Amino acid sequence: MTDLIREGRLFRVSGFDPSHRQLFLISEATLVDRTTTQIEVYIGHVELMFLKPYYRKGLYVRRATLAEFATLSERHDIPAQDAAYTWMLERGGGSFVVGSNPNWREAEYALMGERQSLYDPREPWPPDFPAISGQVD
Repeated sequence: MTDLIREGRLFRVSGFDPSHRQLFLISEATLVDRTTTQIEVYIGHVELMFLKPYYRKGLYVRRATLAEFATLSERHDIPAQDAAYTWMLERGGGSFVVGSNPNWREAEYALMGERQSLYDPREPWPPDFPAISGQVD
């Protein structure tokens, strides 16, 4: 199993498209965090989400444990078949999303030029600058 761990960075919800059920989270390069990369997280087919607008201590995206899912299922009436698609966004739990496997992309902000987003469908992927990407399994 591959988790996405990017702690110590400020992330924010950058968008939700209800017609396509797509959630986007972003961490931009900041002097405060002493970071130089932009990280974007995409989760599609969103069925349910419980989010904070900002994650000041970063993200730890992982599949919910059996105990966490049992609690969430009871509290939010999530069907048992959604256990494999329930993703926690923080180390200690709290925020979660029920949706497809989260994907992420990261690139040096200075190299992105005019590009606004790493998930811009009008731009090619991979881009002509170094970037890394992955999926949480």
